Parts: sequence; C-alpha cells; structure tokens
Amino acid sequence: MEKILKVGLVQQSVGADVEANKKKLVANITECAKRGARLVVMQELHNTPYFCQVESVENFDLAEPIPGASTELYSAVAKQLNIVLVTSLFEKRATGLYHNTAVVFDADGTIAGTYRKMHIPDDPAYYEKFYFTPGDLGFEPIKTSVGTLGVLVCWDQWYPEAARIMAMKGADMLIYPTAIGWESTDTQDEKNRQRDAWIISQRGHAVANGLPVISVNRVGWEKDPSEATNGIQFWGSSFVAGPQGEIIRQASSENEENMVVEVSLTRSEDVRRIWPFFRDRRIDAYTDILKRFCK
Repeated sequence: MEKILKVGLVQQSVGADVEANKKKLVANITECAKRGARLVVMQELHNTPYFCQVESVENFDLAEPIPGASTELYSAVAKQLNIVLVTSLFEKRATGLYHNTAVVFDADGTIAGTYRKMHIPDDPAYYEKFYFTPGDLGFEPIKTSVGTLGVLVCWDQWYPEAARIMAMKGADMLIYPTAIGWESTDTQDEKNRQRDAWIISQRGHAVANGLPVISVNRVGWEKDPSEATNGIQFWGSSFVAGPQGEIIRQASSENEENMVVEVSLTRSEDVRRIWPFFRDRRIDAYTDILKRFCK
C-alpha cells in the first residue's frame, strides 16, 4: 500500500523587521498545516534578510543560541500544529563561533535533530565564509515521526557526495532550505542557465539516490547594503521532485507561495528495484574521491 506524506513548502520574501518575518512565517506554516501538511519546510535563514551580501561584524548580532528564542517559538508551533518542522537559523555556538544550522522539530515540539551546513560559499554577494564555520556534525539523517530526513542546506545541494551519504545512511528524502538568486546585470540567458543548473543538480540527486527531493528557496529582491551590487533577486522556484527526478510541483519564480504537495514514501522502493544503483556501485574503485584533485 502506498504511503503518502503531505509536505508544505513556505516560499516567502523577507524584510528588515525580524519579528514581522517570524509572524509571517508562523502564519504561512499554519496555513500549510490547515491544508493537511504533516511536514513543513522553510527556506534558508528565514528569520532575517540575507545578510551575507556584505561582510559586517554588526550582523553577528543576528545570531542566537540553540536552544534559544527561535527554537522556543518554532517548537511551540510544531507542537500546536502537530507537524514536523524544518527551520534554518543563524546559530551562535560560542563567542566568535557561528554556524548556518538547520533545526528539525518533531510533532511533539522536541528537537529531533540539527544539521550544520557543511559547504560554505564565498562568492560576490554570498560572503558566507565571513560568518559561518563549516559544520562538524557530518551528514547524518534526522529521524522524525514522519520519516528519516536527509537535511542539507543550500550550497550543499551542488555536491553529490552529500546527497549520497545521506541516502546511504537511510534518508527517506533529501531536503534543501535555500537562498539563491540572480544579480541584475546578468543576461536573461545567463539567469536561465543558473536556475536550470540549480534544478537539474538536485533532480540528479533524486535520480542517483532514488529519493524524493524537497527544495525551498526564498523569493523577492533584497538590497545590497554596501551598494556594491544591485542586490539579489531571489528566484523562488521551490520544488518537489520524485525519485526519478520528475517535477511533482514547482512554485513561482516571482511570488510568495505556500505549496502543499503529496510525496510518496514508498515509491523509492519501486524505483530502486528497477534502477539498482546501490547494487552496482564500485566502492573498490572510488578511493580517488578522497583526493582534492586528480591530475
């Protein structure tokens, strides 16, 4: 018998008022739950504007401990709505030590697990290495009442190794809270190539591992405080893909949207039977993958 899970994806724009952002998030989470979602996933660093467009020590004031005020809030929301909730927070682990951290709450409000972003970018307008220490919790799926979640974060989505390890450790699905968009001076063709590559790479993880993928991006324009660039137009396009890479639902590239999508938790078994990639892996021949580069 097929097992179906209703998943909510909250794609929203973010303003400077952190408390207003939280209130909007709670309202959107609640809407997803009312529409039957038992798992709700939010975008990367959803409480605040994407502050990594600039390197500023003042932005460390946005970080908070885990547990802390935000985990208390989202724990209560998860418990009240009886949902599993995937959040993305700027963690202050200690003075001078910060992480980009996903916190997963189970339906009883307890913290089911955390994941600290492993791959940290450092590109124009994405100066994350200034803020985040690379994660040290490894690639460990998080067990919840609705299934085992392979939670990764944004830049992690470009690395097949991360998806593979999560799948090998028993993840039922791959989940990617995300913050990615366009710089306005790029041509439309270049913008299309970037977004297509983002979608293709994650669909590839679905295919290679026989798992559904849930990717939730932010949307809307956010100003570059330094005015060195024209800011980022986040491209939304949050989506759910099935274990053969098929797009089940995709959100708008321009508008805020709460999607509730039915995801099969049993279809992976059928797909892995016809595409037995794990059976045919040549683990005896993969030692070079541990090298930085092979000339």
